[in-house]
Parts: sequence; structure tokens; C-alpha cells
Amino acid sequence: MASKEIIIWGIHAGKTGDADTLFLKKEVVALGWPLAGNLAKFKEREEFKTRIAETYPESKPGSIPISAGQLFRFVHEMKPGDIVVYPSKHNRQVNIARVEGDYEYHPEMDEHYPNMRNVKWKTSLPRTSFSQGALFEIGSAMSLFQVKNYAEEYLAAIEGKLLPITRSEEDETIGNVVEEIEQTARDFILKRLAQQLKGHPLAHFVAHLLQAMGYRTRIAAVGPDGGIDIIAHKDELGFEPPIVKVQVKSSEGNIGEPVVSGLYGKVSQGEFGLFITLGEFTSQAVSFARSKSNLRLIDGDELVDLILQHYEQFDSYYKGLLPLKRVYIPDERVDA
Repeated sequence: MASKEIIIWGIHAGKTGDADTLFLKKEVVALGWPLAGNLAKFKEREEFKTRIAETYPESKPGSIPISAGQLFRFVHEMKPGDIVVYPSKHNRQVNIARVEGDYEYHPEMDEHYPNMRNVKWKTSLPRTSFSQGALFEIGSAMSLFQVKNYAEEYLAAIEGKLLPITRSEEDETIGNVVEEIEQTARDFILKRLAQQLKGHPLAHFVAHLLQAMGYRTRIAAVGPDGGIDIIAHKDELGFEPPIVKVQVKSSEGNIGEPVVSGLYGKVSQGEFGLFITLGEFTSQAVSFARSKSNLRLIDGDELVDLILQHYEQFDSYYKGLLPLKRVYIPDERVDA
């Protein structure tokens, strides 16, 4: 008879690690959702979904299947003998245990985390003992999840062995993590601009960005055909060149050559044209702009570059609209 496959679960002790003491002192792992009550009587995923919807009516529809799925797996799929990996936010240790018992409901032990399983902690290791990829996998946003990609590292750790981490593996993992973080931030910025600054409000934002870049700006009244949205210049009165005429589009689609040439038709000799969009430009539009020394196109991706470069100069309103935090991430391009 084939031996049971060992499943490795990752678990978090709440968003702030508030169940850390419960986990490590009482030798249990636990999930919240206390209003749902004892879950042992529910056998199907749909029953869990119904229960979460009933007891947490404020939940967003998309979050209900996720919450129900975590609880279902904790109650019915986690088995004695499985391994649990718990990264503690309090002491920065990675704690690894074996599941000892079935699901139990104990609100008298902890009213906030009443859904429990007994475990036996086997080892506690510093985060530096694991590869960046293994750490990234247990950093999941969910409370309960299955560890698959780096399972062998945690299996080795519970047996008292640590797998060697090569530089090439570490660099590749760090690069993937960094790229994902950067792309998430860029997607967030474009999505927030598209949702919150539709139409002429985006012109006000671009004017503020140009001010952060050292320009003085005047915002044109809303016209029937879009026209020129911003006049940008370096001097106080706007008499000295260069004078930049800016058109802004909040649409996320492609901007074609006719629209770009329409802007250029409003640019007089000695002036410059600047077209900024959240979307992209067609190849014909790009070719047209390249043929004009006083015309510049900025698509959504390049707009994000400028936002990140000048974000610290933004006022509190636009920082509130685009809440970003400076973080330091490894640069895999630099040799150790």
C-alpha cells in the first residue's frame, strides 16, 4: 500500500501575528472567523460559503469563496502527519510542526481564533536558513495555503538538514520577486489613475506632475474636442520659450496617428507638443512623432516612470490618491 503523501501547509497567525502566543505556547495552529461557529458539521465547500456569507454579510462577494476555501481545507483536507510552516512576525523565526490531531472548536481557549488543530513543533529556524523563493512562498496573503514549490526545503529542515542555496538559484528567485513587486506597483498606479482621474481630472494630475518636474502650468478649460489640456512653460508669465502644449487622454486603449497629428496641428513654430496617455500609441502614431523634432509621446508605462521619479515632490492630495511606500529590495545585478 502506497504511503500517504505528506502535505505541507503554510499558516499565518493573523495579519499582525496576534495569535503567535497561542500557536507556540499552546502547540496549536488556528484560524479565525469566530462568528461562523463550530465548522465540524459542514461537509461541503458550498456549506462553508453559505455560512461565511450569513455570518459575515459585510464580506465582498469575491472574498467569500477564498475564506470558505481556507476553512474547508483546514477542517477537511489537513490531516494528522501533515507539516505546518508558520513564519512568526514576532521573532522572525520559521517554525515547523507536524499536525497531531483533527479539527477542534475551542472558543474558550481563544475567542478570536477558535478553529484549531493540535500540532507538535519540531524546529524553529532563522529566516536566513531558507532560500528567498521559499520565504516568498510562505509570505502568501492568505491565512492558510499549501506549500508546493519549495516543499523540499521545509521537509529537509524538519529532518534536521538544510539544503544548500546556490547563488544562481538565489539570484533568479530575487529577480522574480523584485519584478513581481515592481509590476504590482506599476499596475496599481495605472489602475488607480484610470479609476479615480477619468477625463479632465487626469489633466490636473499631469499638470501637477509637470510642476514637480520644474514647469509652470496653466490648465485649459474643457473643450468639446479635447484640444489642448495644459500649457506648460518655465517662466512665471509664460512668454519665454519653450512653450509646451499638452494633450492628455485617460483612456487605456491605443491612440492612433490621426489624434496625434491633431495635436501637432495646434503646435506653432517654436512650440512643443506633448501627448500623454494611460494607454499606448499605435506604430503609425509613434512613426509620426519620430518625424517631428518638437513632438513627444508618453504612454502609460513611461508615465509611471515619471511618477515614480518625482513622487516625493507630490502634494498630500496626490500622495493620498497614490499611496506608495519607499522600500529597499535586493538588486540582483550587483555582485556580492
